[in-house]
Amino acid sequence: MSGGSPDGKSQTKTMHPTLIFLSVLVLHVVSILIFTRGFLLARTELPFHSDCSDVSSCPCYDSGVESGSFNGTSRDGAFRGCWTKPVVGKIVIIVLDALRFDFVAPSSFFEEKKPWMDKLKVLQKLAFNERSTARIFKAIADPPTTSLQRLKGLTIGGLPTFVDIGNSFGTPALAEDNLINQLINSGKRVVMMGDDTWVQLFPQHFVRSYPLPSFNVKDLDTVDNGCIKHLFPSMYEEDWDVLIAHFLGMDHAGHIFGVDSAEMIEKLEQYNSVLEKVIEVLESQSGPGGLHENTLLLVMGDHGQTLNGDHGGGSAEEVETSMFAMSPKRSLPFIPPEIETPYEFDSENRVQISTFQQLDFAVTVSALLGIPFPFGSIGRVNLELYALAAGNWSMEESEVDPGQNYLSSEMWLHDYVQVLCTNAWQVKRYIDIYSASSMIGFSSDDVSLLSNAYVKAEKMYLKAMNALASQSDPGDTFVTHLKSSIDAHAEFFSRVSELARSKWTEFKLGMMGLGLGIMLFSLLFQYFAIRRVIKIFGKTSHKVSGDSGISFGSLFACFLVAIHATSLLSNSYLVEEAKVATFLLATVVFVKFKHSMVKMKMFYEVGAFLFLVLVLRFAIYVGLSKQAGVTTLLSSGSWIIGINEAYSTIIVELIPFVALIFLAYLLYRATASGIVLGISKAIVVKAIFCYVLIAVHWASENGISNLAFKKTGRTLIPRIIYAIGLGELLLLAFGKLGEVGVTDCRERLLNRTVCMLSTWSSTVILLSGRQGPLMAIASIIGGYCIMKLQNAGEDNGVSLIADPLSVVEWSLLAVIMFFSTGHWCAFDGLRYGAAFVGFDEFALVRQAILLTIETFGFSHIIPIFGLPFLVLGNNLIFRTNQPRKLVTLCLTQVYLMYGLIMATTVTVTIICVTIQRRHLMVWALFAPKFVFDVVGLLLADVLICFASLYYHLLDKTERPQDPASKS
Repeated sequence: MSGGSPDGKSQTKTMHPTLIFLSVLVLHVVSILIFTRGFLLARTELPFHSDCSDVSSCPCYDSGVESGSFNGTSRDGAFRGCWTKPVVGKIVIIVLDALRFDFVAPSSFFEEKKPWMDKLKVLQKLAFNERSTARIFKAIADPPTTSLQRLKGLTIGGLPTFVDIGNSFGTPALAEDNLINQLINSGKRVVMMGDDTWVQLFPQHFVRSYPLPSFNVKDLDTVDNGCIKHLFPSMYEEDWDVLIAHFLGMDHAGHIFGVDSAEMIEKLEQYNSVLEKVIEVLESQSGPGGLHENTLLLVMGDHGQTLNGDHGGGSAEEVETSMFAMSPKRSLPFIPPEIETPYEFDSENRVQISTFQQLDFAVTVSALLGIPFPFGSIGRVNLELYALAAGNWSMEESEVDPGQNYLSSEMWLHDYVQVLCTNAWQVKRYIDIYSASSMIGFSSDDVSLLSNAYVKAEKMYLKAMNALASQSDPGDTFVTHLKSSIDAHAEFFSRVSELARSKWTEFKLGMMGLGLGIMLFSLLFQYFAIRRVIKIFGKTSHKVSGDSGISFGSLFACFLVAIHATSLLSNSYLVEEAKVATFLLATVVFVKFKHSMVKMKMFYEVGAFLFLVLVLRFAIYVGLSKQAGVTTLLSSGSWIIGINEAYSTIIVELIPFVALIFLAYLLYRATASGIVLGISKAIVVKAIFCYVLIAVHWASENGISNLAFKKTGRTLIPRIIYAIGLGELLLLAFGKLGEVGVTDCRERLLNRTVCMLSTWSSTVILLSGRQGPLMAIASIIGGYCIMKLQNAGEDNGVSLIADPLSVVEWSLLAVIMFFSTGHWCAFDGLRYGAAFVGFDEFALVRQAILLTIETFGFSHIIPIFGLPFLVLGNNLIFRTNQPRKLVTLCLTQVYLMYGLIMATTVTVTIICVTIQRRHLMVWALFAPKFVFDVVGLLLADVLICFASLYYHLLDKTERPQDPASKS
């Protein structure tokens, strides 16, 4: 980029535009890396592991292990327990991924019965039978609720960390002490089948494993059928102590079809049939000496899901899942009324369900099997699940002799309190070591409060044990002491979990401040770069007004950017960002309408733009579905115009094809009218051909073809489109496009812009699904209206500079397109199915690229490469004697403005998460917004750098030779 005085003698040198954008990219990368290092720190993983011998230092140690044997094995070789007495011999764990609470709980628990309720009838039948030995729990997960975090939380017994989401598609082996590790160290044999995440987390832990690929969300049956194939034969084998079967079909059905779908109901009915057979096998082998005489069955979800099938956040639907526990041929031990257990009742107060924290899973299973508790677990042994497994007397004896029932309750309660005491010692040990080993740890005041609660619990335990030893207190008094001990331990565990949830993440305020400071510096760098371009622009165009650039439009643009950015400081406005952006864009349209009324022109453009904003606002309101946004939109609105269901279905199927035809027609007109020439024409023709392939691909998905062609259309056609798009992109990046004979810089810029948008459009539309063509048309209409309406309120004869208000409109439209296409700033807002368009197998890099293109296609890729239209709409530039130089300056300014707007928004987001780092919704709301914004900013910076190189018109071989153009 260069500029000179009017006479051409004085010279003004500045950086090449691409170097400016690269400098901005470097500043942003450094800033974000430093800030992220201080904000998204993972919990410190300690390298320590629990061992059987550790419990000898526990003040309440009395596990029944023979003297001098801390390995849990007696002289006869039988397993007698390590830290606790084992109360079960085997455990079958069936994980139903994304199991909602209302999938298991009776419909009477809810105000309105839904089609997916009461489908797991076998669980309800067993759990609510008066003589049952089964229970249903409402299990509460800790966000983030992605499968990886939940499996780590379940096996470690700790809280998940937000930063681990980044590993959801590339799972590292789990090094921290965990339940599976303790099972193996204690000589337990574990068999696993299903979701291959288990094998990635625990690569050398299973005596047998049958891992199946878990990331193809379009595949509802492969993992489930594999589990069924291996589950039932394994249940008759004796080579395992813990059997894990992880089903995935329900999670995938939710992602693709949603909860209220025939596919989801079909999955629930299939699971009900599978569970009936599992329970039948357990009960048939549960007699004395039977294979499953002492086996506990756990059927559980790792997390829930929203009605759209999403999960990852912290909403009630996502964190509430279920757990079913059954102990065949056992009766429930009597729980004295003094021991209070919280329940939820249905509308008729006949059915009760208690709550289970998934934080407690690892330590509870460890206590049931008699193995050491994972070193980093902060959960507590669940009372009711322990009671269910500890019921080792017959129902007949309980009914005949109530006194014996009460005495038995004292026995198992005594064991439970002893387990709870060991549990509290283990948690206190971990807290002390963590505070001493971690860089920050917990404060001394926090540790002091925990120590006081622990000392109180220990005293209550000793008081209960002394009451038992003295044998002077009657039974009810002893139970009272046990209850007091349980309550004291509950208070300790409650304080630990509250402290961990509020202060687990170790924020480095220094690094956060440094990152924020660099980001603020980047804003100043961009601002002064814009001022520099304006100054050079004014000298080159002989316009004195180019030195200031201050106008109503500039001030109004700054006001809009400030309103949009500062609204993100409020969690309420952050959630409603799409509505805020729509309102601001509509405000600009009304301002433009006022100017059009004054000048009596451009009514059609204003009307079309306002109508488009209303349509996009309606699209956001309806919430375009992840699979077929057009279907949802039309189905929701068909009643308005009185279309019956049959015709509505036909319209829904035809509209995407009609939209594709319209897009192909626009490109055809571009070639016929001479807008694109030479190689460029071939590129546009190939884009039209890709549109035809997309239509064929959709037709194959609709079943309008035989099976062989359907498979080809599902896999081969998308790959052909990807290959064509990649080839065209390489040609655009390194080719000359046959422009040697094109001397008009306006034609050249228009030619390049159309070619670049054509190249990207086919892939973006394909990945976006049926809504893609409509969103593409919306982008075209919006861009055309902004281009025509720019400087509507200014006297264009005063200045040739780019209109800041139009750039702001362009950025607001991009934000609206992100939400209109069915996305939102949360990990459950990602459309994972798009990553598998054309592929069945999982490959991290490939799937990440496809998912990125789908997520940011209409909000980043298309808008950034379409920005030159704002320059093309400024007719006065091309009437000067130096159009090439002015176009280059104007392009640079437009991209600097656009980048500054995005960077300003991200800067406010960084300020927001800094302020709200202790907010209750930090991991559910603010942190996901931060991640989406910074990823979007870095992607935009890279695209702007590429666009700067691609659109730069002053190539050395084509630079004019007049003195005024030399630098």
